[in-house]
Amino acid sequence: SSSSHKMLYGERSWAQLSVLALTAGVAASAGTSPAPNGGLAFAAAGGLHSARGMGLGLRQGLSRAGGSSVGKVLMSSTEVDKRAERRRIVSNPNFNRNFLGKDSKEEVEGMMVEEFTSDLVKELIEQSYTIERGDVTIKLAQSYGFCWGVERAVAMAYEARSFYKDDQIHITNEIIHNPGVNQRLKDMKINFINPDKETGIKDFSVVNDGDVVVLPAFGASLEEMQLLDEKGVRIVDTTCPWVSKVWNAVDTHKKKDMTSIIHGKYGHEESIATASFADTYLIVKDMDEAEYVANYILKGGSKDEFMKKFANAKSDNFDPEKHLKKVGIANQTTMFKDETAAIAKLFERTMLKKFGPETLNENFLALDTICDATQERQDAIMELIGDKSVDFVLVVGGWDSSNTMHLLEICELNGVPGYHVNMADKIRADGSIEHRRVDGTIEVTKDFLPKGKLTIGLTSGASTPDAYMQDAIERITMLKKLEDKA
Repeated sequence: SSSSHKMLYGERSWAQLSVLALTAGVAASAGTSPAPNGGLAFAAAGGLHSARGMGLGLRQGLSRAGGSSVGKVLMSSTEVDKRAERRRIVSNPNFNRNFLGKDSKEEVEGMMVEEFTSDLVKELIEQSYTIERGDVTIKLAQSYGFCWGVERAVAMAYEARSFYKDDQIHITNEIIHNPGVNQRLKDMKINFINPDKETGIKDFSVVNDGDVVVLPAFGASLEEMQLLDEKGVRIVDTTCPWVSKVWNAVDTHKKKDMTSIIHGKYGHEESIATASFADTYLIVKDMDEAEYVANYILKGGSKDEFMKKFANAKSDNFDPEKHLKKVGIANQTTMFKDETAAIAKLFERTMLKKFGPETLNENFLALDTICDATQERQDAIMELIGDKSVDFVLVVGGWDSSNTMHLLEICELNGVPGYHVNMADKIRADGSIEHRRVDGTIEVTKDFLPKGKLTIGLTSGASTPDAYMQDAIERITMLKKLEDKA
């Protein structure tokens, strides 16, 4: 049972339920499987991983959110070659993009195997992704959970703490969108430089010369990188390689004098970072906004209305009258991949209609920057919900995790009930569940488990350790055991 959870709901705690149920567990032999490209081997299988605008503007060690300053850089020249500047920074001997040492890497591997692996998930894989626990049948999506990029980022953050044992370590944001993993890093005395909830300001004045700073899996904006470079700190860069691939795409747009249209959420850390490497950009969050832009290209409209609509989602120099004649498509890697592809097709048709086929290659460019892991997990949930025996899908992952949100969205779009929990303790001892809806609201559903036999589809976001899925399923099986005793 999950006796480590000390929360009390009504008159019954989980510890008391453990006694009532006698046993709630699922067990199998422990094991690991290799991770690709030299990553740590701790997950049974691999998945990759809105808010108010958080455009970054550093002032005297502060990073300010809000306004349209997402793409501002610390250097005053508007002609800065951002790619060259990034290369200059990463070539600094204090900038590290790899694991720091063999001994510390092995130590971290052991820690992550112990904390994040799951006997339940291993058994599910061994049993063709389906097992039974009493009246509960569990069907696991065949692609789920930690992807290689997230695994690598968490491992590098763990290793930084192990390698720099006596140094002050900071991280410029959440390492990934998972509350349990981030809390674990805080427990290791790693200082999080998160934006203030009210002002949106990041305070970098706490970072001193010689400190260690971890850049999260989402990456960091160019201006943050410049500030940290000026401070002379030691940097551990855990940026996912797929995010870097998107940055390369906006570099290509710039070379072709194109505006980068980024499919993403303008307040998301990854989109902030990507926008900072573009010269001229516009961020669209969904097809509705993309269609608004496409219609403006074809028919024109109110410039004032356009600028107001995208006030927090454009570069300072953006002018819809000038900068929508040549466009390149990029994306936040965790977005719904079918929507990204549809948005790209929309702009291709729009530019073809506006300027004709002869100049299409000059007016439009779409490079493949959809993350493989994101796509695999979305494809897997589609396959899972095609099984009509599934009563509902349990989606486990951070409530602020974009890729996890899209897994729930796919369920809803296909008429399959789903519950998105960020941690197992949202499944309560009184038989209720606290969960996030597609629209972002958090609600509590009472008596969410149907009586009798039950088939649960199970998946998790790319920032979710396998052990967290096991914790959630154990709570459900415990509640079903109590139902039998009632």
